[in-house]
Amino acid sequence: MKVTFKILRQKSNSTPQFQNYTIDVDPNNTILECLNKIKWELDGSLTFRKNCRNTICGSCAMRINGRSALACKENIAGELKIINPNGGENNIHEIVISPLNNLPVLKDLVVDMSNFWNDLETIEPYISSNSRNIPEKEFLQTPDQRKLLEQTGNCIMCGACYSECNAKEVNSHFVGPHALAKSYRLVTDSRDNNTEQRLEKYDSSDSGVWGCTRCYLCNEVCPMDVAPLDQISKVKSEILAKKDQNSSLPIRHRKVLINLVKKDGWIDERKFGVMVVGNYFRDVKGLLSIAPLGLHLLCAGKFPFNFEASEGVKEVRALIDAVQKDNSTMKN
Repeated sequence: MKVTFKILRQKSNSTPQFQNYTIDVDPNNTILECLNKIKWELDGSLTFRKNCRNTICGSCAMRINGRSALACKENIAGELKIINPNGGENNIHEIVISPLNNLPVLKDLVVDMSNFWNDLETIEPYISSNSRNIPEKEFLQTPDQRKLLEQTGNCIMCGACYSECNAKEVNSHFVGPHALAKSYRLVTDSRDNNTEQRLEKYDSSDSGVWGCTRCYLCNEVCPMDVAPLDQISKVKSEILAKKDQNSSLPIRHRKVLINLVKKDGWIDERKFGVMVVGNYFRDVKGLLSIAPLGLHLLCAGKFPFNFEASEGVKEVRALIDAVQKDNSTMKN
């Protein structure tokens, strides 16, 4: 069959433009095989990264039909988009290829990964040096200890999650899902003795775990099922277990939410703003910041004066207790 590849091409600091290439392909061909064919047979100037061709190195990460993925993993059959579904010889099959998001383009599908690696370095992605300074001793781990590292250890640093990250797109200080997923491995690693300092560093509403918007896109596009958002959530749990609700606004937000839902089955929004932003009337600046919204709701007749607990409050409370007990058991 014939497939048209609509490839976004550009040089550094230039205006990107789509260029179309139509080639004969087999449905089982990978996207990388097709790009090779275009480069070898039609246009030798087309630029992209590749190496292992077997979902190991992560070099060929790019956006395929608007989704970050590995070109060596995705094939024609899974990516075809029919533009003219009238059947017959006039049927046109199109696949759109573009470079990763959130990284500057060097040329065509090749991006500058410097920011990606710099953000990873921010979380100090290696076992603490103090733990390594033990002469003539191996770092032995039990199978259970090693098992905790398996999922995050599968990360090949392809950049797919980084490309799709909404938080990174609007906040340049956010270190990205790849780094924070790696941070959970370090927090969990029995050979590292720097856990407390790491958690303090990751406990940031700007660059750390609280900067995550929980959009789930990193989980969706990860080719190795690392599930970065799941790992970020685990780091949050570790921080929440060690901090009280007066530590910071993000921590107070989560603790207050759980406490209110556990008490009444759902959130009493009148209390929520005062407790979280106003820190139980202790933060005057925070209270003043929400005062205009409160007045607006009051004038519009949308401020509730009464609050009724949920009819299923006992069931909700039981569920929260069960989850909290389960989390406590897993940690022990």
